[in-house]
Formats: sequence, structure tokens, C-alpha cells
Amino acid sequence: MLGTDLIPFTNDEGSLHRVQQFPDVPRPIVSTKEFSRPRSKPLPEGGILFRLWDEEKSFFLVQTGQLRLTFPMRIGSRQEDIPAEERCPGQMVGWPGLIPPHRFTLQARATVDTELLALPGPTLRTLLLDKPEVGYPVASNLARIVGERLTIFQTMWIRELQRAVESQSA
Repeated sequence: MLGTDLIPFTNDEGSLHRVQQFPDVPRPIVSTKEFSRPRSKPLPEGGILFRLWDEEKSFFLVQTGQLRLTFPMRIGSRQEDIPAEERCPGQMVGWPGLIPPHRFTLQARATVDTELLALPGPTLRTLLLDKPEVGYPVASNLARIVGERLTIFQTMWIRELQRAVESQSA
């Protein structure tokens, strides 16, 4: 688990480069001035931050606690949440808050009492456009996150196909 030294926006020394997903963002460029009023969002254990296909215009930073990102799936007659990733303090969640059509592709549920900071997507998008030296590293890191997620789901899909082929040949 990441230490609190990676959590920005808590004082004038905080900055976006200290968030795990954005290590390449230059220190003096992004400070709490751009995010003077991030909205605190408490989420109790079991609480849902967002559901699959929900629309959202914010980007979230996990301050304390933990989120489990799942893919809801019908298996037979029941609904199951298939775990995909977990997010802990210092990690961001909600890249659809930055990228149209602003719809979540997973569901997020708190596994313990969790505290988040909601960063307004429009403010962050403006910053990324106005400061390419910030925008490029953020875009590169988001592309890496999307690529990792694609690999996870591709692996799950291949396993399922293998099971289906094996069951048909048995």
C-alpha cells in the first residue's frame, strides 16, 4: 500500500506529480492552486462510487481506504461482480471523468470505509490543454492504464474461450 506522502491536494506543498498514475508531471507546474477546492467524498464500506455506464465529470483520488473495480456480469440466473482492479491511497480512479463520453466501464465499490477527493474534470482538462508539459505525461500514463486494463480483460476473455472450447471437445 502506498504511503500518505503520495497524496496531493492536502496542503500547499501537494501536487499532481505525487499521484502514482502521474509520476512524470513536473513538480512546480501543478499545485493546489489549480485545485483550490477539491470536493471530499466519504464512501462507507460497501458503498458504490459509480456503476457501469454511469456518467461522471469528475476524477477521483483515493485518500484513505480502498476501492474494488469490478465488471458486473450475469452468470446463469444471478448477477456477479467480477474483480478487475483495486485502488488504494495515492491512486486515481475515474479516467472517464476526463475523456468523452464520460461513462464508466467498470463499477467501483469501497471494500472498507474510504475517503476520496473529487477533482472536477473540466478544470483538469483545461489544465492539461493549457500546459502540454503536464498534459502529455498525464495522457501517456492514462494510455498505460487503459492498456493494462485491456490486457486484463483480454486475458479473462481468452480463458473463457479456452474453457468453452475444452468443454465442447470433451
